[in-house]
Amino acid sequence: MERLTIGEVLKPQGIRGEIKIKTFTDTPEVVKEFGVVYIDDKEYKILSFRVGTDGSAYVGLRGVPDRNTAELLRGKKIEGNRADAPELEEGQYYIVDIIGLSCETQDGEFLGTVKSIVNLSSDVYTIEKAGKSILFPAVKGVIVKVDLENKKVILNKAIFDEIAVI
Repeated sequence: MERLTIGEVLKPQGIRGEIKIKTFTDTPEVVKEFGVVYIDDKEYKILSFRVGTDGSAYVGLRGVPDRNTAELLRGKKIEGNRADAPELEEGQYYIVDIIGLSCETQDGEFLGTVKSIVNLSSDVYTIEKAGKSILFPAVKGVIVKVDLENKKVILNKAIFDEIAVI
């Protein structure tokens, strides 16, 4: 079954095995909708979930009874089954679906292949062309269209040229 990376364990929280996580979803609450998550391919049922004032999520997992066990998960990625993922609205995409797509201008000029997307104040894309990495933020207007069917991200060349970091 295909999985999506939905977060990362930041640290243990308290002494009862709760972990603080950074979510890779639009809102932290999406993580609890999965019900079951995977860390290092081990399945964990979500027992408790809350969102902190800083936007981080705090999660209690079955099989993580104390701080020492939670400490072993620090820095690990959290995955969920794609089948459990909530449906996205039009114009929204899962990062895993964009990784590997070709970035092109509206005129068909190849700019690179999407290698990673980091969620900061806006998504920052890293594309690669001829062994060189190019970064650009997904600011308004730069992405014209995401065409999953043809495996392309169409970019506005004028905006891309202004914001891209080589």
